[in-house]
Amino acid sequence: MFVYADNAATTAVSKTALDAMMPYLTDYYGNPSSLYAFAQKAKEALEEARATVASIIGAEPREIYFTSGGSEADNQAIVSMAKFGALKGKKHLISTKFEHHAVLHTLKALEKQGFEVTLLDVHEDGIVRLEDLEAAIREDTALVTIMFANNEIGTIQPIKEIGELCRSKGIPFHTDAVQAMGHIPVNVKEMNIDLLSMSGHKFHAPKGVGVLYAKRGLPLFNIIEGGAQERGKRAGTENIPGIVALAAALKESVEHMEENTAKIIPMRDKLFAELSKIPHSKINGSLEHHVPGTVNMCFEGIEGESLLLLLDSKGICASSGSACTSGSLDPSHVLLSIGLPHEVAHGSLRLSIGEYNTMEEIDHIIESVPPVVEYLRSISPVWEELENGTRKHLI
Repeated sequence: MFVYADNAATTAVSKTALDAMMPYLTDYYGNPSSLYAFAQKAKEALEEARATVASIIGAEPREIYFTSGGSEADNQAIVSMAKFGALKGKKHLISTKFEHHAVLHTLKALEKQGFEVTLLDVHEDGIVRLEDLEAAIREDTALVTIMFANNEIGTIQPIKEIGELCRSKGIPFHTDAVQAMGHIPVNVKEMNIDLLSMSGHKFHAPKGVGVLYAKRGLPLFNIIEGGAQERGKRAGTENIPGIVALAAALKESVEHMEENTAKIIPMRDKLFAELSKIPHSKINGSLEHHVPGTVNMCFEGIEGESLLLLLDSKGICASSGSACTSGSLDPSHVLLSIGLPHEVAHGSLRLSIGEYNTMEEIDHIIESVPPVVEYLRSISPVWEELENGTRKHLI
């Protein structure tokens, strides 16, 4: 049996998204910046998609900018607010220790330019504390950027309350909502969000297309120079097929969110319940504030990479963390940020399921993981030391 359980890395393109984009690959392939009628069909599709995305998140169409994905949107949001703050003498930025690297690496680059960055703790449950944020805010704070839902452990932050605190202090608030969009309700006005990033391939649109929402009145600085596309804020001919597909996929995901969630949560909970029976295992992150489909666990005494390879041989696609860092030999920075020791964090497994999965597939995972963990432990010198008492169990 083949089981795709890595939906946090990417999702299959839905039939709805594919059907929506195909005419703009075959029939209406004009450049939306051209003036003749044929090209204006692409322009109309672009603006219709912009209006669709805006209506779904409670924004205005002119506040929506199409990008190549979440990483570009994160970069532009953070760099823009940093530059805007610097013009007013504000060069302090606040984020968390377990952000996506698109955020963390952008902040690191800004530090080299003289900005000061405060990274908040996320505690064992993977949740930011409002009191920690309030204590970190300074007179020269230019931006708070905190992800909506974590890409590895699935915890959801108190976004509305964070936004409310930032609004009361006059500080722009950006959230990386890549793992939230299409899976949990998001409304930028109700949640006091000033800037938001999303990526289409996380909710059944193609890869290579995303969105930056920026509240009207906030200045955006270009990170790609060239033409006057996207109201002069993002140069490059728009990816019309991808943009149309993104809007269609997002609309479909939101319209079916309630029924999808009702299907996914029992599968997720069964995975947690059954895999937790493996001795010396640990569920990571809060289960109370959690996206529907993400399961993240650690199994002591094994290496996550070996676990993934053996599960792959059984037809199961999973991960041990973010796909963006899968080539790294270091343990997940997300797991370290919630206090896991290196030895435990190395043995992580992330299963991210969606509405296309079935309970039969979940049963296959449940049948496959325990014997693989048992086998890896049987050949592990570390596990032998844990069992004979030379080392102390940490889980």
